[in-house]
Amino acid sequence: MEKYDILIVGAGPIGLACGLAAQKAGLTYLIIEKGCLTNSLYNYPLYMTFFSTSEKLEIGGIPWVSINAKPIRPEALEYYRRVAVANKLHVRLFEKVESITPGYTIKTSKETYTADHVIIATGFYDIPNMLNIPGEDLAKVTHYYKDPHFYATQKVVVVGANNSSVDAALETYRKGADVTMVIREGAIGKRVKYWVKPDIENRIAEGSIKVYYHANLKAIREREVDIQTPEGIVTIQNDYVLALTGYQPNFAFLENAGIQLSDDEKRHPKYNPETMETNMPGMYLAGVVCGGMNTAVWFIENSRDHADKIIADILRKK
Repeated sequence: MEKYDILIVGAGPIGLACGLAAQKAGLTYLIIEKGCLTNSLYNYPLYMTFFSTSEKLEIGGIPWVSINAKPIRPEALEYYRRVAVANKLHVRLFEKVESITPGYTIKTSKETYTADHVIIATGFYDIPNMLNIPGEDLAKVTHYYKDPHFYATQKVVVVGANNSSVDAALETYRKGADVTMVIREGAIGKRVKYWVKPDIENRIAEGSIKVYYHANLKAIREREVDIQTPEGIVTIQNDYVLALTGYQPNFAFLENAGIQLSDDEKRHPKYNPETMETNMPGMYLAGVVCGGMNTAVWFIENSRDHADKIIADILRKK
């Protein structure tokens, strides 16, 4: 059984940042990732553009020079991969952490490890927020959007009004899809990227993309869907549904590790914002997982310093 100073769960940008900080401090560490390197970024839409500039997405003080004002997904994959490889970070991929017990003993799908400290940097992209409506389990429904070409000439319903939904609506429309948006609120989301918002609003205004505001998808069938609108149920023909209603952290995993969650709908995990240590001594949170259901609070750029806070606290205790 291998023993480490720190075991890091998640090899996303913040998990890698924690590995870099641990390595710089001379601590033994291991990063465990259930998928590929930066698994969430890999599963982002092919042509996704980040909101932030590249320097705000850098980790470990390692420069990232982008050829674009706002970097795109392939650049991010290249940058973080080169950071991990060039710095010889200790990462084990395609290995799922199954349990963490006090001590700490970490059981994965392949091995069992022990560590004095654990950092959970698992993000929130694994579990979609479900619609919980009839037909959601049909093969035509997806909660993840990847490539617009697949939807060419198809009748597509996009559920949601924020960045992922707007990007999917615009991209599939430009590949020849007949796009209808179903939006719970009365407008496009306020957090939509400022250079994209006028585009979607203009496409809606001219009728190129249809939209139902103050509406909800009520049922999905093989060739049509029902939409609840203020005027009543509307049934339209449909080939595919992109239910891009957001995602949430794996709360069961956090609770099973002993981390307390708030009793309200936010389900905020308990941690000290000065050190990132949870109610479990020696167990820390890093990155967007800290926000609970408030998944829009933490991003790469404002959680990079979590790594330094955590390692500083671990060194203080030695």
